[in-house]
Amino acid sequence: MTQSTARSALPAHRPPVPLPPAKRRFLVKLSTVIAGGMFIDGFILGGIGIVMPAISKDLNLSATWEGLIGASALIGIFLGGPLGGYLADRVGRRPMFTATLIMFLVGSAAQFFVTDALQLFLVRTVMGLAIGADYAIGWPLLAEFSPARLRGKLLAFQEVAWYVGYLLAYAVGYALAVSTTVNWNIVLGLSTVPTLIVLLLRLGTPESPRWLMSKGRTEEATRLAAEFMDEDDQRDLAGQSPDGADGKGFRALFSRDYRKATIFCSIFWICNVTPYFAIGAFAPIVLEEFGMKDGLSGAFLLNGVVVAGAIISVLLIERVGRRKLAVPPFWVSAAALIVVGVWADLSPLLVVACFLVFSLANAISTALTGVYPGEVFPTEIRGAGVGFATAASRVGAAAGTFLLPVVMSDFGVAVTMLCAAAISLIGGVVSHFLAPETKGLQLSEASAPDGGGAAPATGTAPNPVSLRG
Repeated sequence: MTQSTARSALPAHRPPVPLPPAKRRFLVKLSTVIAGGMFIDGFILGGIGIVMPAISKDLNLSATWEGLIGASALIGIFLGGPLGGYLADRVGRRPMFTATLIMFLVGSAAQFFVTDALQLFLVRTVMGLAIGADYAIGWPLLAEFSPARLRGKLLAFQEVAWYVGYLLAYAVGYALAVSTTVNWNIVLGLSTVPTLIVLLLRLGTPESPRWLMSKGRTEEATRLAAEFMDEDDQRDLAGQSPDGADGKGFRALFSRDYRKATIFCSIFWICNVTPYFAIGAFAPIVLEEFGMKDGLSGAFLLNGVVVAGAIISVLLIERVGRRKLAVPPFWVSAAALIVVGVWADLSPLLVVACFLVFSLANAISTALTGVYPGEVFPTEIRGAGVGFATAASRVGAAAGTFLLPVVMSDFGVAVTMLCAAAISLIGGVVSHFLAPETKGLQLSEASAPDGGGAAPATGTAPNPVSLRG
């Protein structure tokens, strides 16, 4: 049976059948343990900043080593995303799903014992490798098990977990850092605790039926689908067959069928995270000028708004669709940054208000960075696609963290904010022309080479934009 035949077999207006309790519990658990990986990523990135002064003093770090240690996890994620995605497509989601957490657990525990700059850099790079790989394994696995009516909500929820992990690490690190009796090794090593919990919860996770079907293991795929997937997804799975992307790996990402998906997901992610990290480097200065002297209050104010924005996406994504949450926030973000760039000298209150507006709008759109990559690539290269987009996003994170503060130092606040606004505008233009509407589509439809132009099972309109040529 072809994919198109399978789609036509799906009833156009059939009301969704509620998931049986056992399948609902499985889906909740799977979403939670994948969110655990995102939480851990936010935790390790949030914790390093607060203890970096203590590390620098204790290890007598040069500016170069400070930058390398600060960037070590980003470097690891940049390398780990493509590698983990490739392996997940080749050997399966299940074995890699636990292997990455074991690798991270070892690195996390090693932080208790590092004694010099090189050791710390290598350990955190390995941890970044594991997290990058986990992105490219967890999101495809969740997308492949989730019903179409819940898939966007569950994938977007992962971004909420990242922000919560970041905030918690910052708060715990701040509380411990002010104590003269707690060493920075202890603060960094705290990530061992949530990692061990998530690893234990991941044991026993089944293999993705869609991945098994793509490898020709039909009987095993059908059995697992009956146990864990809803009826519509089982019918969709029955029509799944390799579409020619299998075995091509990263080459398939730039084939005629999938290069637009690759370009869109990469640029969409870069244009979301680059301004975010740039603002993160600049905002505390302004917030301190506005009276938030300790830094912690300012961090919680901005990141609290960010968490609210991500939650808004989770609540609305299956109601209003992807495009309405992906495209307009770029325009709002750009407008807020332009105001800061042009009128920053008028009022600190105006700047703070613009930062809050930017943080909210940016978070709404950024929540979809975990949704689109898991939907628009086919099973055979879904891990590679998510991994490549992950690597591209780390380029944006590094640029926002290191390059734009340099621009601010050399050219001033106005130019820096206008550069960030330009990046948001690029994201808005690219998303306007390339972002598909995948709400209500079965996964085989959303990832079809023609851009998933078939009407969703809910009876909504077809995709307004063809994602692939």
